[in-house]
Amino acid sequence: MKDLQFKRHRRLRRTESMRALVRETHLRTDDLIYPIFVVEGQDIKNPVASMPGVHQVSLDHLTAEMEELVTRGIRSVIVFGVPAHKDEVGSEAYHEEGIVQRAIRQIKEEVPSLTVIADTCLCQYTDHGHCGIVRDGDIANDESLTYITQTAVTQAEAGADIIAPSNMMDGFVAAIRRGLDEAGFSHIPVMSYAVKFASAFYGPFRDAAHSSPQFGDRRAYQMDPSNRLEALREAESDVEEGADFLIVKPALAYLDIMREVKDRYNLPVVAYNVSGEYSMIKAAAQNGWVNEKEIVLEKLTAMKRAGADLIITYFAKDAADWLKEDQS
Repeated sequence: MKDLQFKRHRRLRRTESMRALVRETHLRTDDLIYPIFVVEGQDIKNPVASMPGVHQVSLDHLTAEMEELVTRGIRSVIVFGVPAHKDEVGSEAYHEEGIVQRAIRQIKEEVPSLTVIADTCLCQYTDHGHCGIVRDGDIANDESLTYITQTAVTQAEAGADIIAPSNMMDGFVAAIRRGLDEAGFSHIPVMSYAVKFASAFYGPFRDAAHSSPQFGDRRAYQMDPSNRLEALREAESDVEEGADFLIVKPALAYLDIMREVKDRYNLPVVAYNVSGEYSMIKAAAQNGWVNEKEIVLEKLTAMKRAGADLIITYFAKDAADWLKEDQS
């Protein structure tokens, strides 16, 4: 053994303090964005059966929810709406008194320290459940842009700090950027769902947002999970059209895509840790099969390591508590 030559990598792993000293990737509470589902009505706090710990809340419970986030050190939320009325053009999405618009105004008035991101899509508001306008059984791309842009403008008028379009129509960033600029909101950034795959990981979200398509699926506008180069083309188009952030959704199964997006484009990259990724861990933890804290923090750190600057996650509350524990 005395003639054996090798490198001693373990020198930097001997103690916890040594490991912390040389740690390359850091997960912070400031990195986390919490999704909230707001619904019409009074005194509603409905648990989402497929997403333990997640609720739909009415506006009278919203401020308490937001204050709870602030006490944990979470600074950002993304707002999804569940309207009482749906129609073929999703008119409640862009109504000035729509559920998301009212929620945004309330948050900005009562918890102004939070950064409010508005999810901008039609699927929760259309009676057919698709992200655009349906004409003769197809999604009419260019007509849909008109309604999506109107939605973005009313959300900005309500006080949204960031517009996050998730519809995957071609040209949606260009249309929204022009619409915001012409309406006097050139200062409002666009957080584009630039790379959004047609994924089986979205199932529980549709439970929470009541947004399942009533016919067909979304594969004609969301991306084929097999495609890598197409994802880079999508991101490139959104950069050229004026996006300020790039979301990769889902996160966990597409860390390779996230890394490539981060390496190619000098914009903040956002990982969406989606509902299926959340629910699987919650179910396994409830059965005692995994250590929830350790697996969640490992997973979120992997997203940061892959290039994410920010993470949209239903684990934000738990993760914030765990990070605080580890620092104390």
